[in-house]
Amino acid sequence: MATRDSSDSFVTKDTTGTLSEAVREHLRKLCLREFPCGTGSWNKSRFLPRTWHTWREMVPKEEETVSAGEETVEALLGLVRSHHSPWAMLKDSSAEDCFLRELAIRNPQMIKDTFFYSYFRSLRVVDKGVTLVDKDLLKFLKLEELVLCANKIEEIDANNLPPTLKVLELYGNLITSMECLCSPPPPNLQHLGLGHNKLLGPLESLYITSNNWHKLVSLDLSFNDLTDLQSMIASLSTLRHLRLLVLQGNPLALVPYYRGFTVDSLARLCVLDDITVSPNEKHQFRGLSIQGDLLPHEAQFVVTIGNIRGVMDTSVFDPEPGPDGPFITYNYYVTYDFVEDLDTERNVLTHVLCLKIVKPSPTADRLEEEVSPEGISKELSVFIAQEMDQMAEGSEESMITDTEASETTISLRSPPMPQSVTSSEELSKLRPRIDIRLCPSPGTVLFSTAHKPWTDVIPCSYEMTHTLKELVRVKAFLLTGTVVTIVEEKILSWPVVSTPVEVSLPAKKGKGDQKKGDKKDKDKKQKAEEEKEGLKKKKEAPRELRQDPPVLRVLGSGPVYLEPLLAGETLVSTVCNFGVVRTLQYDRLTQARDSKKTKKGAKKERSKPATPIIENVEQLEPLTVEIQIQLQQYRTVEEVLLGLAD
Repeated sequence: MATRDSSDSFVTKDTTGTLSEAVREHLRKLCLREFPCGTGSWNKSRFLPRTWHTWREMVPKEEETVSAGEETVEALLGLVRSHHSPWAMLKDSSAEDCFLRELAIRNPQMIKDTFFYSYFRSLRVVDKGVTLVDKDLLKFLKLEELVLCANKIEEIDANNLPPTLKVLELYGNLITSMECLCSPPPPNLQHLGLGHNKLLGPLESLYITSNNWHKLVSLDLSFNDLTDLQSMIASLSTLRHLRLLVLQGNPLALVPYYRGFTVDSLARLCVLDDITVSPNEKHQFRGLSIQGDLLPHEAQFVVTIGNIRGVMDTSVFDPEPGPDGPFITYNYYVTYDFVEDLDTERNVLTHVLCLKIVKPSPTADRLEEEVSPEGISKELSVFIAQEMDQMAEGSEESMITDTEASETTISLRSPPMPQSVTSSEELSKLRPRIDIRLCPSPGTVLFSTAHKPWTDVIPCSYEMTHTLKELVRVKAFLLTGTVVTIVEEKILSWPVVSTPVEVSLPAKKGKGDQKKGDKKDKDKKQKAEEEKEGLKKKKEAPRELRQDPPVLRVLGSGPVYLEPLLAGETLVSTVCNFGVVRTLQYDRLTQARDSKKTKKGAKKERSKPATPIIENVEQLEPLTVEIQIQLQQYRTVEEVLLGLAD
């Protein structure tokens, strides 16, 4: 803490980064010994000569005796209180700051260290870079509230905390364990706030017991990395005076039975995560605490993807295919990335599969095989097995080249890549050529909806349940969010040209054989004519086609923020808007195509009316996709038991 010299000015100790240094700096900014505060030429006649030794005898003179050139007390107070004054208080000043400045005007002789140590009951030092709570804090004899939020404190020596403390808030620091606060803890503490720190590990529950905090009424441990709900609740149940508890933002709050188990285990609790615990809620979860050992430590999320709107029909830009092709088809699908457990065999296979989705497709040697990116569906295990078998056959790979900023194509003429796809050198060659929006974020897996043809409204009808056990990784993923991407897949198909087969000429026939041959030729001609008549009635057999590797183009990509799922919300529902992709040229081509179909009357079905040309961009429908991500939470004991049965 700051000290005074003979001239009553504060002198700095070498305490950079300590709490006492931060307090001293704050008092210096208040300018308690400078105009209009303190004593000087602006008010010196109000005080008796300094030869008197005791401050009790240094009584201010009457206001009417103020000499010329000096300011009255009211005038000096006006300079401090006025918002337009250069000596006005700062916007974030507390009530204590205002009181101290006015006191320094009314009676500046009281501004001493002894007064500060006995005056302060509440001390707030927020975002001042404090790293150490030093022993000078013990000089505050009546301190009841200490707020040290948004600093850089990693550990606190509990011996330096005044025993009179009732409120201790340490939000937004770097504390990794509560052990430092328990040697010994402040005996009268009623509220402890440790939200947004680095608390991690099952041992933290050992420090939250009645042995350390026997008077604790309110506890906030939100947004840490606590994972073991059962052991934490077992320790909290020993706090008989606990009425308010905040645990949201921790991985342990992501399990579906979190609120019910906590409410039933802590019968005296009144508020949980800023939501009042009602008697009806206690009744709905009655008896759940008995099932604690059977409840799994896992979180469940349900991802639902609805309709895609505003997609431009790219086929209007393509010329009509000739008899030799190419025949062009378009499909559309949505991808998103989601975290997966690393210690499961399923996730390892899924990682391989998702790499296969975005890596190059087979070369022209295998063009007869249909190659298209596949999504992760409910039949995941069967599909992965098939993909792994194909990879084991040693299929060759081709390189990907970028033709446009938003398009990824597969070159047919590129040389085959080496067989080892796990080589870091080969992967480093591939990464720059892959559209980053088609790759999952680090630590996540890419999931995809089914591929659908173009319509005005493309229904995805996708639903996927993610069950995860590594809750710390889940929390980190929710803070980062996912990325949703709409992809257009273009596939060119070509007729397969049959290879001519050499036919050996028959041997020369004799005269007798010639007559028999003529008769056979007549029979063949007759059969051929009959077959022709039958073929006219039958449909023409489908032609065999070979497909080029798909050309992928990202139509729109954007983030979906999932942090509300950590803050107590159970559902994030949004419509991702990627802007308007429709152009004036597209409208004209579409109108020309529709009018051409109407004139020719090529189809028996009623043709659609020509698409109107919209000149105003504001009237165009943007490219959007509907997505919902729900955190599974049980509302009754019955739902919990049904979940265990499944």
